[in-house]
Amino acid sequence: MALEDAKHSIDEAFTRDDLKGLSFEITFGGATSFLRRKYTKDLTGVDIAVTGVPFDQAVTNRPGTRLGPRAIREASTLQSPDEPYGWPHNPLSTLAIADYGDMAFDHANVPAFPAALTDHIRGILAQDTASVVLGGDHYISFPILKAYAEKYGPISLLQFDAHTDTWPDDNMDRIDHGTMFYKAVKMGIVDPATSVQVGIRTTNEDTLGVNIIDAPTVHEIGPVETARRIKEILGDKPTYLTFDIDGLDPAYAPGTGTPVWGGLTSAQVSRILREIAGINIKGGDVVEVSPPFDTTGATAIAGAHVAMEIICLLGWNIQERGKAENG
Repeated sequence: MALEDAKHSIDEAFTRDDLKGLSFEITFGGATSFLRRKYTKDLTGVDIAVTGVPFDQAVTNRPGTRLGPRAIREASTLQSPDEPYGWPHNPLSTLAIADYGDMAFDHANVPAFPAALTDHIRGILAQDTASVVLGGDHYISFPILKAYAEKYGPISLLQFDAHTDTWPDDNMDRIDHGTMFYKAVKMGIVDPATSVQVGIRTTNEDTLGVNIIDAPTVHEIGPVETARRIKEILGDKPTYLTFDIDGLDPAYAPGTGTPVWGGLTSAQVSRILREIAGINIKGGDVVEVSPPFDTTGATAIAGAHVAMEIICLLGWNIQERGKAENG
C-alpha cells in the first residue's frame, strides 16, 4: 500500500486533507514541511503544532542556526513514512499534528523579538495546542517559557545541553543564549527544585538550585538510570523539554555554534527520551542546529529525531492521561 500511495503523493504539505497518518511521499521531492504534516494556520482540533523560529542574533560564538528550522524539516522527511520505532503509541496516526510554519519577525528589530515570540506561542497555547519549536539559537526558549508559565504557572524545565545557560545577568532585557535560564529562574518562570539539566560539561559554579546530571554521570550510570532520576526530579509537574543539540557530542552533532567534547551519544539520548515516557510534558523545542557547520546533514537529522521524540512524549502524555480521565 505504501508503494502505491507513493506513486500518487506529492507536496502533501499542501495537498493532504487529514492531519493524521503517515506520509509516503518520496523523501527527496516535494515541499518539506515537518514530517510532511500539513502547513496550516488553522489550529482547530490540532493537538500539536510544529513551528520554526529562525532567530540566531543571541549567539556568543558561531551563527547559522537561523537556517536550523529549514534543515530540520528537510531531514524529517526521512522519518515521515514510518511509525516511530520503539513506541507503543504512534502519534503520527492518532494525533492531529500540523506544521504551523515559521514565526514572522523583523530581523532588524531585535529588541522587539522576545515579546513577539511570546505572543506567537501564546496564540498556539490559546487553542489548547502544544508547541514543538524548531530553532534557532537557545535564547528562544526564554520567551517561549514565558508563554508556558502564563498557562501552567512556574514550570519544570528538562534541559539537554552542554551548558547550563544560567550565567548571571540581571539585565532582563538583554538578549543572550547563555543567560536566559538564569533570568527564567530569577523571574519565577522556572521552578529550579523540580528542574533538571542533563549532559552538562562546562563549568558554572552557581546552579541556582537546578538539579544537574552532567555528561560524565550519564556515561557512568547509563541512560535507564538517568531517565529514572529525571522522572524522580520532575515528578508530575508540568514540564517543558528543551534540547540544545550540543548536548550531543560533536561526533554526533558537529553543526552547532558551541561544540564541547565528551557529550552524550545519540544512542544514549534516544534511550533516555523513551524511558522518560509518562512525564507531564506540555511542550518542547530543539535548538542550536547550525547547518553551515555540518556538510553531512547529520546534525539536522539528529534534530529531527529529537523533535519526533518530543512529539512521541507529548503523544504519550495526551493519550494516557486522556484514558485516565475517561476511566
